[in-house]
Amino acid sequence: MDLLQLRYFQTVARYEHMSRAAEELRVAQPSLSRTIARLEAELGSPLFSRQGRRIRLNQYGAMFLRHVDRALSELDDGRRAVREARDTGLGRVGVASETLLTITHLLGSFRAAHPRADVRLFQSTAEEMERRLRSREVDFCVASQPLTGANLDSIELAREEVLLAVPPGHRLDGRESVTIPELADEPFVTTRRGHWQHALLDRLFSSEGLTPLLSCEGDEPGASQDMVSAGLGIGLIPATSRRIGTDSHIPVAWVRLDVPDCHRVLTLVWNRDAYLSDAALSFREFTTGIPFMTHRLPDPRSSDL
Repeated sequence: MDLLQLRYFQTVARYEHMSRAAEELRVAQPSLSRTIARLEAELGSPLFSRQGRRIRLNQYGAMFLRHVDRALSELDDGRRAVREARDTGLGRVGVASETLLTITHLLGSFRAAHPRADVRLFQSTAEEMERRLRSREVDFCVASQPLTGANLDSIELAREEVLLAVPPGHRLDGRESVTIPELADEPFVTTRRGHWQHALLDRLFSSEGLTPLLSCEGDEPGASQDMVSAGLGIGLIPATSRRIGTDSHIPVAWVRLDVPDCHRVLTLVWNRDAYLSDAALSFREFTTGIPFMTHRLPDPRSSDL
């Protein structure tokens, strides 16, 4: 058994398709099939169920894959540790967030304090975050909704109320609060599925047995306040986006939602089994040791979601 066999097996297990795996590995399919067959012979058990040209990971293959994933991840972490120890800097820290606006000021402060750190930033949905953490593509996720993958640790960074934003002059402009049933016929501006705004909106409406009416589903939460102000719908916006007085360049009216637990909770999440560089360890200490909200000073023209 050698590393090449394990890498090949891992790829075939991921795709459950010989042709696709061979294409990614850039090897001939017959050669890949022979490598998997030799591995199965050495283990004394088939790892895949074969039905014609289709293959599926069987119970033995699933069991073996868990160990292979751990072993190869350890080797990848070892190579990374040696490479970063050889370099003169602190190493790399990768961070994923649903919207880049949320952590721009945090990362700017961290870079100022640790200029030798190589910071990489990724925009991801919650589902993509879990995959990136498992594959070690990122060290941390700043998540606005729970991540439930195995071996994940987290710490709460901030908790903020979520308000309803409506266009100036809207029928709800001037209301102190509003219930969800009162919003049943109102078009909402929100993000696409996978982002916290959409998840919260679905949760609030489903608790009343309702389905929200959507006028727009976008990829960037920071654009929501602009669209609400333009009269394209109403939307859920964190309370930190509300500006006191008349200094806002994106005018909307704010209404509280008469529902329990209408908050966005920001958490820092990491894979407890993954290698963390000095830069990543410094980032975790920097982020959790200083109140997170002190780094979030959004541009008043932005709805920093």
